[in-house]
Amino acid sequence: MNSRESQLQAFDRLLTIMDDLREKCPWDKKQTLQTLRHLTIEETYELGDAILDNNLTEVKKELGDLLLHIVFYAKIGSETQDFDMADVCNEICEKLIYRHPHIYGDVEVKDEEEVKQNWEKLKLKEGKKSVLEGVPKGLPALVKASRIQDKVKGVGFDWEEPHQVWDKVQEELQELQVEIADGNQDKMEAEFGDVLFSMINYARFLNINPEDALERTNKKFISRFQYLETKAVELGKPLMDMTLAEMDVFWNEAKKL
Repeated sequence: MNSRESQLQAFDRLLTIMDDLREKCPWDKKQTLQTLRHLTIEETYELGDAILDNNLTEVKKELGDLLLHIVFYAKIGSETQDFDMADVCNEICEKLIYRHPHIYGDVEVKDEEEVKQNWEKLKLKEGKKSVLEGVPKGLPALVKASRIQDKVKGVGFDWEEPHQVWDKVQEELQELQVEIADGNQDKMEAEFGDVLFSMINYARFLNINPEDALERTNKKFISRFQYLETKAVELGKPLMDMTLAEMDVFWNEAKKL
């Protein structure tokens, strides 16, 4: 792998290229923090896809794309005299040192759980009024639920055993069935949300990332359905003209592949 000197030279090269682009490229010159925001989100999801696929070549490329955005934001910040790349790096360095007193101080911890608890306590000392302040409002609901549960766990608000969480899942399912029987759409939606929230909580106790698990299932379904579409084309018969029984034959074939 590259030496620390080579890594620093590569980063300096990227900063120099960013300076050139911002000065000379019409598109780069027009960009603002706001115009880059949705592109950054897109790049983050592309990195997530590459990680789920375990495609390390793509992970490397997507990390580069994301790093470019960070450098871009820092460049814009320097132009308004608000912050630059050094400020960004120093800010995160100071935060990491402060929130790792078991490494840079005299605090002792016995395991990962104590590290997380100390992290949340230190954040509250920084002036945050709630441990949930660090959960972005714009997160997708499933990811947000996971982060909420992680946060409250850090201050001890959590179940003790997995079976307790599973019991809660069963309880929420029963409550959902009651509302389905009553036909109240609003209450059905509320109870369905409770079921999902409790399932996400159970996934955490099983050390399963629910977002990753669901995306794996999405990818699996897409692959199988596209196999079904391919077979339909080979037969010269549109899917809409096939019976469910006919589709099921190819679906089961796809499951065996």
